[in-house]
Amino acid sequence: MIPRSALLTALAVLTLTIPLSAAALWATTDAPETQATDAHWAKGITPEWMSTHMALELPDSAHSARAAYETTSRFDTGLLTFTLTRAEAKKFLAKYPPNGKWLTPPPSQPTAPPHDFAHLGLPEPETLTTGMHYGDVCPDASGQCVNLYAHDYTPTRTRIYVRAHYEPGISPLPEN
Repeated sequence: MIPRSALLTALAVLTLTIPLSAAALWATTDAPETQATDAHWAKGITPEWMSTHMALELPDSAHSARAAYETTSRFDTGLLTFTLTRAEAKKFLAKYPPNGKWLTPPPSQPTAPPHDFAHLGLPEPETLTTGMHYGDVCPDASGQCVNLYAHDYTPTRTRIYVRAHYEPGISPLPEN
């Protein structure tokens, strides 16, 4: 039989150890993501290349088209943005319906740190609340989905923001 004092000591150790272990596990798995130190923006990325890579049409009527591709050891990020008239945007978005429904941001959004679209001189779409709707779109049968944001920034114009994440190093980049 185990002495009562040994049993109480073991119970006390477990009582203290389990919450500390759980806290350590939470801190390592649910902690906010940090920017990879090996991140760099690829050169030679064009809107045409990025739209093909994302399996999205870049409309001939698109204005202010910009694209970027960031590589890291954790994941790569592709960005595409352009503007359309409201009527053109409506046609474009009809070709790429979201999984589920179009969402609208709440009036009060947490501030997203500038990073992705800031590289292109634009605000992060997550920071925009008025005139914004967004959804996840899977443009082809490959299963690769993108985050698509449509921002009606004037009464007649809409800016399309598209972000996709890829496995690191899988995407062959354009030749410079």
